[in-house]
Amino acid sequence: MKASKPILKSILWKGDRLSLLDQRKIPASKEFIDCITLEDVIFCIKSMVVRGAPAIAMTGIFGLVLQLKSAKEKLPYEKFLRKTKILLESRPTAVNLKLAIDDFLKLINEKVYRSNSLSDLIKLSEKYALSLLEEDLKWNLEIGKNGVGLFSKKQKEISILTHCNTGALATAGHGTAIGIIRSLRDAGYKITVYADETRPYQQGSRLTAWEMLEEKIPCYIVAEGMSAWLFQDRKIDAVIVGADRIAPNGDTANKIGTYALSIVAKENKVPFYVAATKTSFDFSLKDGTQIPIEMRDEEELTQNSFLKDISGNSYLPKGVLSPLGSRALNPAFDVTPAKYISAIVTELGVIQPVNTREIKRVVGK
Repeated sequence: MKASKPILKSILWKGDRLSLLDQRKIPASKEFIDCITLEDVIFCIKSMVVRGAPAIAMTGIFGLVLQLKSAKEKLPYEKFLRKTKILLESRPTAVNLKLAIDDFLKLINEKVYRSNSLSDLIKLSEKYALSLLEEDLKWNLEIGKNGVGLFSKKQKEISILTHCNTGALATAGHGTAIGIIRSLRDAGYKITVYADETRPYQQGSRLTAWEMLEEKIPCYIVAEGMSAWLFQDRKIDAVIVGADRIAPNGDTANKIGTYALSIVAKENKVPFYVAATKTSFDFSLKDGTQIPIEMRDEEELTQNSFLKDISGNSYLPKGVLSPLGSRALNPAFDVTPAKYISAIVTELGVIQPVNTREIKRVVGK
């Protein structure tokens, strides 16, 4: 399936630098940040300049390319290996980064690293990084095609509830869950999107709503606590979300709030679909209880930096949301048990029902 219009891209490789669309500033402005070193890339991943499991993985690998490019001479292999471990620690929940680093180290293993010149290592790593961008976009388009098959051709209008942002901003382009929405639109369906605001970083109300406006797809932003009311008040045809890590039994880690949404969908008999590439599956796990959950800074909840107007002025004094001294819990992800998931849509096909045998059959493990 081909995209019907030019693909929005948030990751641009310029040969000597990596240019990243600063997602913290959307929708107020559309600005890119240039990364020259691996340290620049790690900062951008940690501070959520770039986010979304596939985008984090691709950005991380370009960071390793920049590590090689910025070096005056080749580091000892052990020191280079330590750099990859520091990169891996930047966002621990999304498995895509780990798998990309593992594959990178299979390509540039100790023997290859020691026996090749720095310039040859740069060429090898750059070629691999660029292939990730091309491959991810191809997979996203296939996910979209497979997702369209979940809906009857007789349906003219479809209402979809989604959580967080799983579009072009989180991938090489097109998107996973939002990619299905784009593909449904391209297939002739009339789509209405309901986007959870996705506290505390507002990926839904800032990023998903922005992408829908760019695509001219009707979209309503809904606050986190509104989903139960929404199912009662409106006909929702499906919930479609992304994934940061999927265990072999189908348990899925995604942005915090996904688990609660899956329960409400189940109670209201609305199908709950997960859209992800095969790189989101982690076969080293037994189930979702083994997925590490990233705990982020409390101030993201107590002093929300996104409550600013388009000129950058805070709506509240110093952006404070809570009484000074208040404590907060800020897990970035939660785990949705497989029993609440109707199907997992991948570039390889639709996995239904969710179980280890079926996952291994489709994903090929």
